[in-house]
Amino acid sequence: MDFNMKKLASDAGIFFTRAVQFTEEKFGQAEKTELDAHFESLLARADSTKNWTEKILRQTEVLLQPNPSARVEEFLYEKLDRKVPSRVTNGELLAQYMAEAASELGPTTPYGKTLIKVAEAEKRLGAAERDFIHTASINFLTPLRNFLEGDWKTISKERRLLQNRRLDLDASKARLKKAKAAEAKATAEQELRVAQTEFDRQAEVTRLLLEGISSTHVNHLRCLHEFVESQTTYYAQCYRHMLDLQKQLGRFPGTFVGTTEPTSPTLSSTSPTTAAATMPMGPSVADLAPPGEAALRLEEVAPPASGTRKARVLYDYEAADSSELALLADELITVYSLPGMDPDWLIGERGNKKGKVPVTYLELLS
Repeated sequence: MDFNMKKLASDAGIFFTRAVQFTEEKFGQAEKTELDAHFESLLARADSTKNWTEKILRQTEVLLQPNPSARVEEFLYEKLDRKVPSRVTNGELLAQYMAEAASELGPTTPYGKTLIKVAEAEKRLGAAERDFIHTASINFLTPLRNFLEGDWKTISKERRLLQNRRLDLDASKARLKKAKAAEAKATAEQELRVAQTEFDRQAEVTRLLLEGISSTHVNHLRCLHEFVESQTTYYAQCYRHMLDLQKQLGRFPGTFVGTTEPTSPTLSSTSPTTAAATMPMGPSVADLAPPGEAALRLEEVAPPASGTRKARVLYDYEAADSSELALLADELITVYSLPGMDPDWLIGERGNKKGKVPVTYLELLS
């Protein structure tokens, strides 16, 4: 008990001395040992790394899970060391609703068939999103979180200890200045040597930890590359799924822009505008031919006398079949539209080659 009381009194005395030293420094009544410029630079870089890592981590969590309530729930499960329950993605939930709607409204009707096809695509999108979230969490979020909860806590602890050693050192310097008697000066000098040794040792430990931030940057750089790769894979999967869906919908006989029941006069007696509103949306030029007439081959389709335009290609495009024209980014091609053609597509010409091209890949020029 006596030992504990002495230790408690000693700790209280040290705490009081540090508090006095800190307060006098704040009011400019005591000198403060300054760290060298390189050490201050290491501290600033460490603080900046910690702050930006927190912001990037939080915003990535928002990107992967926009629902704040779900993020709080996942956080609580992690803190309780419990497995986070599997959560249905928004795409999978939409797929479920569409499939149920098709079942109730008629799976053999044009609308029901389309709902089923779209539901299948949305389910695949949801599965791709789930894989992306899982991969990004492991390869990107976990390393960032480990740094904040591991390395950074160690650095913070050693920095606080360095601050205490620095206060002890400056308090010893102040006592030496105030000492008058030879015995008091000798005691103060001995305390100063001990305080200086402990401060130097702690400064070296802290410096080594701060220099380790460079390794942290290298690790986070690798994780960032992996995050980009997983994101690229995810969006590529989404694009492929939607491209497949678009082609499937184009082959559906009952997929129309307007009504599925023809209520207007025949195409021969209607204007081009009326015909375009009731034409089936198909991916091939053959669908553009009037009923009862043989479809023209693409190479036989002549461009209109007026209405052709130049277009710059924005991205590379790989033709899905012989009716489409492959594109290279930044090349210039001639484009035009045909009556009743799907507005998302144009006819593109490059030299003696001709084919359908998606409008979203083009920048139309005057």
